[in-house]
Amino acid sequence: MLSQLRPAIVMVALFTLLLGVAYPLGITGIAQAAFPGQANGSLVRDADGQVVGSALIGQPFAEARYLHPRPSAAGDGYDASASSGSNLGPLNTDLADRVKTDADAIRAETGTQVIPADAVTTSASGLDPHVSPAYARLQAARVARARGVDVAAVQAVIDDHTDGALLGFIGQPRVNVLLTNRALDVRFPVGT
Repeated sequence: MLSQLRPAIVMVALFTLLLGVAYPLGITGIAQAAFPGQANGSLVRDADGQVVGSALIGQPFAEARYLHPRPSAAGDGYDASASSGSNLGPLNTDLADRVKTDADAIRAETGTQVIPADAVTTSASGLDPHVSPAYARLQAARVARARGVDVAAVQAVIDDHTDGALLGFIGQPRVNVLLTNRALDVRFPVGT
């Protein structure tokens, strides 16, 4: 029995060291060398070097001077430790009521009847850092009023921060809310 047990123990130890230690350390080293920003969480820093968020995780912006993100179902909202969607189905009355309330508020604010879906629906993770260009442009008038600037100037910042589909055909165009709001603060500062 010992003759059969010894090779099994050696193989478990070998593969634990190889796949549980060497491989993760090697991949981490390659990631740190090739993509240090992404490997460290795509952190966004202010002018003083303080971390204000991650370009990969949505966060709430409620003030009129900022683009607002998609609604979040993660915990109490944008809680990265409770990342998830709501799991409410399309016939669920709670979901329908929330979407209607959100849509009515956007219609009242903008005067438009056509609302992009991402303005009233949550993402699967509840932490999506992006909105559609249509939803970002829909918010431009509010942001411009709050900052005291022309709508075209805000739309130009939004356009500058609109990323196209990956490789030209994968996914949809998108606007990173945090990065766009940081650019708005730099270009059109407002006292806090």
